[in-house]
Amino acid sequence: MAKKQSFGDKVLKQKADAKKMAKMVISEKKPNGQYSFRHKMVNVNDVAAELSAAKLR
Repeated sequence: MAKKQSFGDKVLKQKADAKKMAKMVISEKKPNGQYSFRHKMVNVNDVAAELSAAKLR
C-alpha cells in the first residue's frame, strides 16, 4: 500500500522554495582540451552573480 502524503504548511513551503531555484550547468575546459560540466542549484535572485563569477573563471 502506498504511503499517504501529507500536504501541510511545511510541505507546501518546501515546494514553493524549490520553485525559486535555478539549475545551472557550468562548463570548464580541461588542460587536455576536453570540457567538463558541473551542475549547480542556485537561488533565482543569485543567478546573475553566479553567471558573472563563472565567466571570470
